[in-house]
Amino acid sequence: MSKFRVRLTLIFIILLGLSMLVAGIFTAKLSENKYIVFLEDSTLHEIAVIQAVTDLHKVGSEQELTAYYDEQAKKLKSTLQARITFISKAGKVLGDSDHEPSSMDNHLNRAEIAEAVKSGSGSEMRLSDTLNEQMLYVAVAVKDDNSQIGFIRMAMTLETVDHSVRQLWVLLLLGLSVLFIIAALISYRIAHNLTRPLEKITRVAHQITHMNYRSRVTIRKKDEIGLLGEAINTMADSLQLQMNRIQEDESRLKSVLENMMSGVVMIDRDGRIVLMNRSAEDFLGFTAEELLGKKYDEAKQQFELTKLIRECIESCEHIRDEMIFYFPEERILEVNVTPMSQSDEEWAGVLIVLHNITAVRRLERMRSEFVANVSHELKTPITAVKGFAETLLAGALDDKEIAKSFLQIIFDESERLNRLIGDILELSKIESKRIPLQFSPVEMRSLVERTLHMMRPEAEKKHISLEMHVEEDIYIEADEDRLGQILINLLSNGISYTPDGGKVKVKIEALHSPTDRDNEYERIRLTISDSGIGIPKKDLPRIFERFYRVDKARSRISGGTGLGLSIVKHLVELHKGTIQVESEVGIGTKFLIDLPVIY
Repeated sequence: MSKFRVRLTLIFIILLGLSMLVAGIFTAKLSENKYIVFLEDSTLHEIAVIQAVTDLHKVGSEQELTAYYDEQAKKLKSTLQARITFISKAGKVLGDSDHEPSSMDNHLNRAEIAEAVKSGSGSEMRLSDTLNEQMLYVAVAVKDDNSQIGFIRMAMTLETVDHSVRQLWVLLLLGLSVLFIIAALISYRIAHNLTRPLEKITRVAHQITHMNYRSRVTIRKKDEIGLLGEAINTMADSLQLQMNRIQEDESRLKSVLENMMSGVVMIDRDGRIVLMNRSAEDFLGFTAEELLGKKYDEAKQQFELTKLIRECIESCEHIRDEMIFYFPEERILEVNVTPMSQSDEEWAGVLIVLHNITAVRRLERMRSEFVANVSHELKTPITAVKGFAETLLAGALDDKEIAKSFLQIIFDESERLNRLIGDILELSKIESKRIPLQFSPVEMRSLVERTLHMMRPEAEKKHISLEMHVEEDIYIEADEDRLGQILINLLSNGISYTPDGGKVKVKIEALHSPTDRDNEYERIRLTISDSGIGIPKKDLPRIFERFYRVDKARSRISGGTGLGLSIVKHLVELHKGTIQVESEVGIGTKFLIDLPVIY
């Protein structure tokens, strides 16, 4: 049973109990008063009878009168079963049915006698001094020719009245108890019928406050409580619809924030970090759990960012800047700090948007370096061509031997310039993916044999032996021309950087994994190794960069452009493969290329 139902039941019971108690007291008092009035009336009638049967005009001495009236009082008591008292005009007791008249006080000052003197009759209820009982006294003035000659008083005990009143109270209490029990049951039933629907409505309201918007009130009647329940259900439907929309919007917003490439940080009006997406965590090197709730100047961020936020707060204007962050790794970030305000233009905080522009700046730097390198590389052969041409024009043309050597140099430099321009155009097309690859099954052994046959004359000039170790029946889906270009560039590098009498090897093998069955394989490995001068460890990370040369003097002598390995790397990546390099100075270099069998 709920507390509300208990309280309501108790209120009903208390109100009914008080009402019945007041009604009972009123009824008892009314009954008691009516009974006493009835006794007074009957006593007056009995006194009238006493007047009729008693000689109230008797004359004689005081002793004679006392004896007479005392005897009459005792006789009348046996008949009327009440105390009879005859009192003289002066208040002296002449006769009494219960006591000796001579021992009794003057009664003229008694209330009933005093009232009888005034109105002819009087009554009073009091405790009798002689009998020590609650008595009803009724007195009547005896008159003779409109003059009072004495008083007749009749007294009867109220024990009968008290007994009747007690019986009445017992009956009344029993009736009240029965009515009280019935009223309690009826009150409980009424309270139950009133509170049960309210309890259900309250329970549903509590569930709604705890975000259980599916809870509903069961409506059985179309009364006021039923209308209240219907209103609760309508409110729950509206709240559920609104919460679904809010959750959908929140989910979309959260998904957008979490998948944004830009970092987003929000700071509230108190300067505390309240929002931070995943990209911001990566950029700043701290998790959201570490920063949320902290003030921006206590978040262990670098001083420049803190200063930028403070400037935005003080100026209330958008600020943009670029910063280099060194933790967790070096990167360049574009920082946009924007002040936020609510609809009433009240200050709401700061929104920080971080863009990682490291790749952009790196590309810009690479472009600048590429332009510089291209300019430098183009300038060298053009300068040579121009210088020797000027020498020939100045008169060296007359000496045939010198003219011939100068023309050969001009031709070689022109060839070098042509190769350089061709490689630049080739690399540009490959990087922009403007070269469509024509994939087809390629048998690797025959491809390597053709490539080695093509490169053998160049190798024989330096007495370098070319070897191949290729497994039988190795096929791969690839662009055969581009795959051959990869082999040619790597073999050419190996021949160029290997001393006379050295060795260059080509090895192709299948890479088996534990899940392969029946000799099936998903990848193959091309290994091109040489016994050349090797590459220092400090240069290994940069050898695939454009125009990067380990030995610049030897590269110029061999006519290299510095773009071959960069082209190789891009072609391998177009085939969804990977390339690695292993090298030791003075021992040789090994290039390892892993390619998928099926593109």
